[in-house]
Amino acid sequence: MIQIVFAIICLVPLNQAALPLVINTWGFENATRAAWSTLQANGSVLDAVERGCAQCELEQCDGSVGFGGSPDEGGETTLDAMIMNGDTMEVGAVANLHRVKNAVGVARAVMEYTEHTFIVGKSATIFAQNMDRNFMSENLSTKQSIDIFSKWLQANCQPNYRKNVSPDPSKSCGPYKPIAESRRPKQPKGNFDSRSHDTIGMIVIGKKGEVAAATSSNGAKHKIPGRVGDSPVVGAGAYADSTAGGAVATGDGDIMMRFLPSFLAVDLMRSGMDPTTACRTAISRIKKYYPLFFGALICANTTGGYGAACNKHPEFSQFPFMVVNPQTNQSQLEMVDCF
Repeated sequence: MIQIVFAIICLVPLNQAALPLVINTWGFENATRAAWSTLQANGSVLDAVERGCAQCELEQCDGSVGFGGSPDEGGETTLDAMIMNGDTMEVGAVANLHRVKNAVGVARAVMEYTEHTFIVGKSATIFAQNMDRNFMSENLSTKQSIDIFSKWLQANCQPNYRKNVSPDPSKSCGPYKPIAESRRPKQPKGNFDSRSHDTIGMIVIGKKGEVAAATSSNGAKHKIPGRVGDSPVVGAGAYADSTAGGAVATGDGDIMMRFLPSFLAVDLMRSGMDPTTACRTAISRIKKYYPLFFGALICANTTGGYGAACNKHPEFSQFPFMVVNPQTNQSQLEMVDCF
């Protein structure tokens, strides 16, 4: 049985509207505590959300955040990240970032030191190293990621994300060439690995309702080099607006980014919808077209209310989530039904 954990970790009692609030995807408790500690030390919501995601980058949370995980078809690990200021609507994002471990820090540098929103690839690496000597050039591969890549090659490059190509991508490695439309299979392979997408998405809401959100991920395992998922795409992987709230997503980014679920959920909260219903509505929009997709969304409004929703998947019907009680400092495991 595959165990998948979705965590809502906040340093207030569950379902109690209170501020400030830190909430993030999956069971990344140390990331949540890092963000909360930043707030307690009078840091801004941007400082807190950056620090929380950076903690996951350091810890290589579940192998799906930070260096040393999710090698692409060439065996290289690259990183995606974004950060958004809900007061000013400024965004900084990077994707396909090479050789720099602190992706969310580079994303913030894009936001604060350029008039751009999104910088990608090796140019993002050059930008980072020119801006801050702390963004040193390092190999993002580890023994573990090299082993993952080697085993994948030995298994004839299975699974992969190719389709309508020759040789048969379900049996062979490339190089691949397109095949004629008349010879294309009627059904897609469906090789998405739900276990390889534990993106951290975090929302921080300050005492006065100021909102920030951020994400960090090393993307889909065995992705085609250069692929960008939903995590660094504003409105898809995350969205923040201090007039309404914030939302972050995790799951099959290639599908989820087509629907901008984080933007939709925040817009629904702006109209008065509660966070749980906003999350469910955004997920339902995707389910209409992709009923078996893997994905989840967490939402929080500016009064401290929060909620989550996830799509029922053949591998699981529930998401466990964790709550940290500030009085006892204990983690409590809860379950939320997917629909």
